Amino acid sequence: MCRWLAYLGEPLRPSTIVLHSKHSIVAQSLDSPLGAETVNGDGFGFGWYPTDAAAGTEPALFHSIEPAWNDQNLRELTRAITSPLFFTHVRAAAGPPIQETNCHPFRYENWMFMHNGAIAGWPTVKRDLTFAIDPALYPHVHGTTDSEVLFHLALTLGLRDDPIGAVGRAIRMVESVGHQHDVMFPWQGTVAVSDGQTIWVFRYSSQGRTRTLFHSADIPTLRKMYPDVERLRDFGDRARVVVSEPLTDVPGVFVEVPESTAATLDADGYHHEPFLAE
Repeated sequence: MCRWLAYLGEPLRPSTIVLHSKHSIVAQSLDSPLGAETVNGDGFGFGWYPTDAAAGTEPALFHSIEPAWNDQNLRELTRAITSPLFFTHVRAAAGPPIQETNCHPFRYENWMFMHNGAIAGWPTVKRDLTFAIDPALYPHVHGTTDSEVLFHLALTLGLRDDPIGAVGRAIRMVESVGHQHDVMFPWQGTVAVSDGQTIWVFRYSSQGRTRTLFHSADIPTLRKMYPDVERLRDFGDRARVVVSEPLTDVPGVFVEVPESTAATLDADGYHHEPFLAE
């Protein structure tokens, strides 16, 4: 399907992890050992909030239909800026065409959203789900992906006030509409969403066999575990990453997010809770 990465912490040059990790997101675009597809070369996106941005600031986006491994602009950009919160996503198209408006992350006001997975039976359920979007939000749907529709459904159902609840209600709607059209397992995916201050991530599928998702351990603990690893000095104490698959092979650096889990990442660290668990 796709691979994605989300970072929150002290302002960082994104190239530190987007480009220079052993299994960076750019490396995963060409070779993804844990992905449903090995190659994720159908475009990419990078979204970031400026350093010292005030609450409510709109993120900046860069999208391209080039493979991430072949895009010099991504390299220049991620080396030139610093950001305390950024998303990046490499795409393996599951049906909708390869075009910039279909590249993640998606944006509405100060919110960003990205997804790895799919709504099963999308051509069949697309009309019902699209028509459930608030008419005031519909003009902001620019592409043709199931992911962008899910984002706007969550906005319709209260994302700005209750992110975990709204994403849950949107996925339950996907499942309900899918079952009406005889789709056995309508939803599959990991999701990341942010308002510029906090990141919420989700791992859930109707079948209970969701794509992989991991988050980093806290930096002070890792420094104690690996006092001689110089790379850890590149990160502040609050630096944390959520990724589709680990960026390194070093044991203990990444922890798997459990199935049917929502995790909140803020200045205090990670907070896990069950998500759509029966």
